[in-house]
Amino acid sequence: MKVKFSLPKIDDDVRSQLVTYARSHAVEHRLRLRSQIILDWMEGMTYKESSRANDVTEAVVAKWRKRFSESLLDGLRDSPRPGKPVQVGEDVRNRVVHLACQRNEGGTPRYSQHEIAKQCGISQSWVSEILRHHDLAPHKTEYWCGKSPDPEFEPKMIEIVGLYLNPPQNALVLSIDEKTQIQALDRTQPELPMRPGNPRRLTNTYKRHGTVHLMAALAVETGEVTARRVDRNDSESFLAFLKYLDRKYRNVDLHLVMDNLATHKSEPVKAWLAKKRKFHVHFTPTYASWLNQIEIWFSILSRDVLKDSVWHSREQLIRELMRYIKEYNETRAKPFSWKYGKQYLIN
Repeated sequence: MKVKFSLPKIDDDVRSQLVTYARSHAVEHRLRLRSQIILDWMEGMTYKESSRANDVTEAVVAKWRKRFSESLLDGLRDSPRPGKPVQVGEDVRNRVVHLACQRNEGGTPRYSQHEIAKQCGISQSWVSEILRHHDLAPHKTEYWCGKSPDPEFEPKMIEIVGLYLNPPQNALVLSIDEKTQIQALDRTQPELPMRPGNPRRLTNTYKRHGTVHLMAALAVETGEVTARRVDRNDSESFLAFLKYLDRKYRNVDLHLVMDNLATHKSEPVKAWLAKKRKFHVHFTPTYASWLNQIEIWFSILSRDVLKDSVWHSREQLIRELMRYIKEYNETRAKPFSWKYGKQYLIN
């Protein structure tokens, strides 16, 4: 006679974890199966229905219902195996750490856990455990702002930071740059919308509808963005953008923060700026375009609009970019809380 177990009280966190286990391909098959058996139980399925749905015996269903009723999620894990635990010697541990910190000579930047396990003659789970113990994460990469080779780095940096912290009276600080080669990528098949247990899905294959270049200026004191779409990223287009800013911001001095792109220093641009007393140009130091606040806004734009987007035409991409900028200025524009300190540099 089959023993009946009462379904324990389950909170939302446990229910969510069960769904994650049952849907994930990153966990072991046995844990996915056991989680699905419990989900079947929660949906009111009988032993027979659950055993058929999961291609297991009713005894297996009964076993994991019992374990779950006693220990919840912990009950779905394997019990400790009898016998002496496997030991990994210090020399093997040191070799795991050594390989994890070395560049792979096989052409890839680093050794994977699978490759380390194969070379050391241990399981991948042991490699993972050893790396966790030493707080090593070979799969992660962090970036820092390296030291600029510009001999005038410090005076240029101080000048730009000074503009951010204490802008001149009756003047406006504009942070200017271009975002080029924005691709209007379409997919060869319709996207599949997100649903419980599955994320939004796109085909790997795509088709191109051309590219878009965007020139933008961020008003540092207000956060307002002025942007224009251009067909070519050249000195002629940049000069036209400067003339547009000249017309937009009348009767006010403009301090322009720009990087060292050749377009910004072309002869036509320099000749035009020389005739405009209201324009004051401040170039960022070499390899220090991160001092330019417009880069922060470009990051926001990429995250909000461009990441994983589908565009059926170049014109659609242009419309959406312009609509986003208009909405951003009306509802979200504000000064960035921008900080700088020497502790952010590693020489």
